[in-house]
Amino acid sequence: MNAAKPQVVILGPGMITQLQVLPSIYHLQRQGVVGPITICGTRAKSLQALHEDAGHKRAFPGQSFTPVPDYRKKEPDGPDAYKKVLEQLPPRQCVVVALPDQMHYPAIKEVLRHEQHVLTVKPFVLTHKEAVELEGIAREKGLLIGVEYHKRFDDRALIARRRYREGQFGEFKIGQAHLIEKHYYMHSNFQTWCTCENSDAFTYIGCHYVDLVAFVTGLKPVSVSVYSKPQPWPNGKLGYLWTDARVLWENGACLNVINGFGYPDEGPGGNTQGIVLHTDGKDANGLIWHSDQFRGVKHAALKKGGDAGDTAFMETNPDYFQLVWRGGDGLEPVGYGFRSIEYIVKAICRVERESAGLAAKDALAKRRELLAQYDREGLMATPANSAYNELVIEAGRLSITNGAKEAVIEYGKEPGVRLN
Repeated sequence: MNAAKPQVVILGPGMITQLQVLPSIYHLQRQGVVGPITICGTRAKSLQALHEDAGHKRAFPGQSFTPVPDYRKKEPDGPDAYKKVLEQLPPRQCVVVALPDQMHYPAIKEVLRHEQHVLTVKPFVLTHKEAVELEGIAREKGLLIGVEYHKRFDDRALIARRRYREGQFGEFKIGQAHLIEKHYYMHSNFQTWCTCENSDAFTYIGCHYVDLVAFVTGLKPVSVSVYSKPQPWPNGKLGYLWTDARVLWENGACLNVINGFGYPDEGPGGNTQGIVLHTDGKDANGLIWHSDQFRGVKHAALKKGGDAGDTAFMETNPDYFQLVWRGGDGLEPVGYGFRSIEYIVKAICRVERESAGLAAKDALAKRRELLAQYDREGLMATPANSAYNELVIEAGRLSITNGAKEAVIEYGKEPGVRLN
């Protein structure tokens, strides 16, 4: 590997790649952090749309990626095109997994088999057993797995974490969180994969706020119950489109999380989301209240944009991910969505840079040393420091498929979940 500029392979040309992942990687390429970019998908048509994206061309003039399969060469569609790319990729490059939830485990296992570092969108995998297995493979080979829980890189979350850990709030007791995506998701590719047998609204987006509470407070979740009534997507497939979850914590605290696909398309924000945590001290009470939908910006355009969910009146979120001009040609990404990807990619670069030139045995030891440091620091989610997320997701799936019964999380030598 060129330790200074790893090649980047992105698995999945979908919504999150178009919105956040690819613009972030393009900017890192422009800065000289990463080298060539390849994006793999199952359909050449989807890759063509991403490859010809007019917004990307304006923001990143002269930059592009290699699509696989390549529509320009009329290469056939197929689910295994990425495997051929991995076979030809030099060891220890950066592979981004931006696939539907249920596809993470087999894809990441294949990526690790080919000796590659991993940046994956959340959730990591759907069971704790899978997480432990993949962590073991990565640790043995000295490969980094970074799980892109980008809310960890939101300044308001980092401020809350510092103040909570300093004792300024007391102890978390009860709270509410919500994240409802816009209605247009109903007519997106989500209806082909976010179905009852694969995932649900809580697994897909509720995990953000569960992870955030653990990140801020240091507490572990101990039980989960998730209610949902299956409803049909427009294509007729059944999905858990609205979920209400109750997550209990080791100190007796309770977090209620509601998720869904149905915030009105005419709503001025990209979604509706936020969190409120009530805390208790010896002689006073504390409060953490983050309105993550409205960040204090209101814009009214002459007409709405052409993308799904666009509105003329906008409550723009300047904190998550925006493209802005800061001189020169094109635009650059700002916000915690970019900072999260930047951190993980630069962590991969550091692991390779600081182990470069060493004998194979010493290089492996150095990579493991750095991976352990990232595990301890806990800013970037890794399989080792955020395994509670997989236990919550596994418990949530057990609950939602059993009529919202409580699923208990058990820690210890062999962590797992069971119905209460």
